[in-house]
Amino acid sequence: MGYCMMQQNFGPILIDLMGLTLDPEERELLQHPLVGGIILFARNFESPEQLIELCQAVRAAREMPLLITVDQEGGRVQRFKNGFVRIPSMQTFGLHYRDAPNETIKLVQSCGWIMAAEVLAAGIDLSFAPVLDLNKAVNTAIGDRSFATEAETVSILAKALMQGMNDAGMVATGKHFPGHGSVQVDSHYGLPVDSRDYPTIYQDDLKPFIALMKADITALMPAHIVFPHVDDKPVVFSAVWLKEILRKKLNFTGVIFSDDLNMRGADVIGGYSERAMAALDAGCDIALICNNRPATIEILDQLPKKYFLSAEKFNSLRGKFDYSWQTLHTSSLWQKQVNLFNSMQETS
Repeated sequence: MGYCMMQQNFGPILIDLMGLTLDPEERELLQHPLVGGIILFARNFESPEQLIELCQAVRAAREMPLLITVDQEGGRVQRFKNGFVRIPSMQTFGLHYRDAPNETIKLVQSCGWIMAAEVLAAGIDLSFAPVLDLNKAVNTAIGDRSFATEAETVSILAKALMQGMNDAGMVATGKHFPGHGSVQVDSHYGLPVDSRDYPTIYQDDLKPFIALMKADITALMPAHIVFPHVDDKPVVFSAVWLKEILRKKLNFTGVIFSDDLNMRGADVIGGYSERAMAALDAGCDIALICNNRPATIEILDQLPKKYFLSAEKFNSLRGKFDYSWQTLHTSSLWQKQVNLFNSMQETS
């Protein structure tokens, strides 16, 4: 290879793709020095075979590596279904935990391994999971994506999921810092405002994030929420939240992903290039722009080249591809995990 992985910097922007194969414009976009990788959606998936070919095409599009990511949480947020193990909603595990805590911890760990192993075997580095939000039954965007209402339960089960993911060779990304479950507005469609002060948030929504940071989670994704008693900017654009609180007060040294800059919760900042700059200046390492090709082009055209992701942080996110799709599904470890997962689900 014509580059040194330990000295090279990488682009801080994650973009999306339109369909099942790369089009000429996308091949050009992947060459852009500000692009560090992609995020895939259900529209990019038809079958495991097609997905593997798409990932191979993405990786072949340029010499420098690219991150390939997805939201494969389970439940209603599982982008790849046909041919993949169907993962229940995280709330399913939280409910089961009340009656069978030890069994549920093992089940969630197995679930994390299965999810991550399949995603890795398809050629994808990471799935943005686990959700660390508390389910306060007020936010439909979170709802059953959350393990539970209680911070302790969320912390225990999220750590189990992370352990399973790590065992398969995938790092975890906790979302949506410092907690999206206590606001009614869905940040996909508006800007939520949470009027609580920091000590209250610290004793409630923040607990799972702190627990996962103590367990050395690799990455976090902040929310498009304003906490006016902490800062007047949404968390994704807030140096108070990301640099002062997350980095200095909570001592997080991992990777910070922005949530999608095309969400309505990000509209408080004007143009898309301004949003990307604001997120990166506030402390995000990587900014996501999805479902808006003109916005993607605007960011790549206008964002100064001074922004980059270090090789150390880039490498910390890369998946460990120990199995091909075929060797995974014929391995004894796979059969053992699936049998465990199925038997535990049958008794739940």
